[in-house]
Amino acid sequence: MSLSKEQALKQYFGYDSFRPQQAEIIDTVLRGDDCLVLMPTGGGKSICYQLPAILNDGLTIVVSPLIALMKDQVEALRVNGVKAAYLNSSLSRSEEDSVLWQVKLGELKLLYIAPERLFSGGTFDLLREWNVRLFAIDESHCISSWGHDFRPEYRQLTVLKTRFPQVPVVALTATADRVTRRDIMKQLGISHAPTFESGFDRPNLSLTVLPGQKRLQQIKDFLARHDGQPGIIYCLSRKGTETLAASLQGAGYAAEYYHAGLPSERRSRVQEQFLKDDIQIIVATIAFGMGIDKSNVRWVIHYNLPSNVESFYQEIGRAGRDGEPADTVLFYSYSDIVTRQDMIGKSEQSEEQKQLLYAKLNRMKQYAEADMCRRRILLSYFNEEVVQDCGNCDVCRNPRTRFDGTVIAQKALSAIARTKESVAMGMLIDILRGSRNRNVLQHGYDRLPTFGVGHDLRGEEWGEYLGQLLNSGVMDIAYDEAHAFKLNPLSRKVLRGEHAVELVKFIPLAERKAREEALLPKEKPKQEVIRDALFEQLRLLRKQLADSLNVPPYVVFSDATLSEMAQKRPISEAQMKAISGVGAEKYRRYGDLFVKEIVSFAKENTKPGTRVVKGMTYLQTHELYQQGYPLDEIAQQRGLTSSTVVSHLVKLREEGHDINLRSLISDKAYEAIREGMREMNFQKGDPLVPLFEHLGERYDYGQLRLAQAIWEG
Repeated sequence: MSLSKEQALKQYFGYDSFRPQQAEIIDTVLRGDDCLVLMPTGGGKSICYQLPAILNDGLTIVVSPLIALMKDQVEALRVNGVKAAYLNSSLSRSEEDSVLWQVKLGELKLLYIAPERLFSGGTFDLLREWNVRLFAIDESHCISSWGHDFRPEYRQLTVLKTRFPQVPVVALTATADRVTRRDIMKQLGISHAPTFESGFDRPNLSLTVLPGQKRLQQIKDFLARHDGQPGIIYCLSRKGTETLAASLQGAGYAAEYYHAGLPSERRSRVQEQFLKDDIQIIVATIAFGMGIDKSNVRWVIHYNLPSNVESFYQEIGRAGRDGEPADTVLFYSYSDIVTRQDMIGKSEQSEEQKQLLYAKLNRMKQYAEADMCRRRILLSYFNEEVVQDCGNCDVCRNPRTRFDGTVIAQKALSAIARTKESVAMGMLIDILRGSRNRNVLQHGYDRLPTFGVGHDLRGEEWGEYLGQLLNSGVMDIAYDEAHAFKLNPLSRKVLRGEHAVELVKFIPLAERKAREEALLPKEKPKQEVIRDALFEQLRLLRKQLADSLNVPPYVVFSDATLSEMAQKRPISEAQMKAISGVGAEKYRRYGDLFVKEIVSFAKENTKPGTRVVKGMTYLQTHELYQQGYPLDEIAQQRGLTSSTVVSHLVKLREEGHDINLRSLISDKAYEAIREGMREMNFQKGDPLVPLFEHLGERYDYGQLRLAQAIWEG
């Protein structure tokens, strides 16, 4: 019998329900239609192609640039009972032959492959023999030169639709603005396919920008509040990673550095140590992290300003992939801007590409200097409407004074409209301030009604306010049209006076006060301390188990799953399978081990008159039953009535435990009670008191409840 997508989700991944948009995407793919999927890091992109692969006949090809991650992705699928493999340069010839043989025999559901491997060694020509039912293009922004991580080898994927027009293509990315999205779809030949956006918001991530002075001391203060929690520090230079890692090691932290200049064996070893929780801190350049599937990264620090918002968003997205709270910190100083600008100027990019890089850097600068909700800025960059401030960034925690900036916005938007949406920031500021330079005069902009309407503000003030308008979604920017400002529906509402605009008063950066650090955590309640202690014990068990299997701990269970176990403390198969992330295969492999660990913890932490684990009293009854004690002795040892003990055993049987209720009552007693039930025309759910009296009080309520449970089945 074929599974529904809901049944497959529970059986293979352990989840009871889909996240937003996942079900619609899966239905689209199963119909054989193309689509573009934009989901934040940790938002569940993988399931959008993995689940159709499970339900489909044939093979799903997953194109990914993440060679270092493929092994972990495939291992995670195998742990869930899904047949998968990968092809990349890390395999020996015999290992590669084995994978190709599995593909030929139709034994695999998913094959992960790097684009350069797909188009070499005759692999692409073999696709027609492989019954390919789906192409999943992961990190699809790599195909676009407008994106932040363009990879030339991805451009070869443009032939997929030409060679395989009937095979659906699902393109997936976490980081693509509107221009990049259009280019992805154009390059893949799916321009008219539907786009699914589940939202870029990651509300579990706290966003903070701190001044760039005394960074090392600020990092040590931060780490003191994140004791033992794994995290990543991104640095601009290779030398910077080595210096900072050495300083942290000297301070007693388990830290290592990672950059592209290291031998591949060293990089692999450091990455594996981090994935396996053997080291707490990775100090790295951007060479580290793309596609890192470690779900329990609790924080990300940027020691230097990233080059663009997309990279920043993707890098902070490596924290809190499990949905649990995580912190992000960006250090910022003007010297970072100068360094980045110098790097762009000295690069071998075309002039057009340099201008694009400058514009993207400027948006990153605006984020760092902003005096408005930082989450609003990020989401607006990805063209997502935000209705309210987040309350989980440093600006929201320390609100700035705002003023009605509607008139300023109308002046700017009017100038954009009068110039037919064709000018970038520098020219727009010149027009608003009434500058009579050669470019303004050459285009005749000095004759516009809006020329000079903003002469009362300095150029840097206009730059600040235009940045705020852009960040708040009041207008857009087209990088592929010389960075010209564009109007949108909200712009027109502002121009018509239908929408008011709030701005934060400009204050020169040099005069801004140091931003306040988040408050130190308050003392935890006792119950929360106990839960955290159990979480750490489960985490230790997971680490031991993962090491024995030579896989990262998150492949066994995620932190979110362990956290739910620590909170709900499941002690039976049914209770454990109800935990999010515990599917049938994972329970078969690991379930009993974790149940035993929870029971052991409960016994050590249960005091007379208390119950740390919900259901612990049932478990104690079950242990005595397994030891062969009769019903009355179980009741005596437990200090409970026999009726209560029977209710425990009935509940345990309902939860899947092997309980033979019939063995707990003699044939004579059972038949006498059943005869009394027939005489009274006893119905399911009827009270036992009349039956007790009808039988002359010869049988106690435990025996009556037992006979009732056996009869009701």
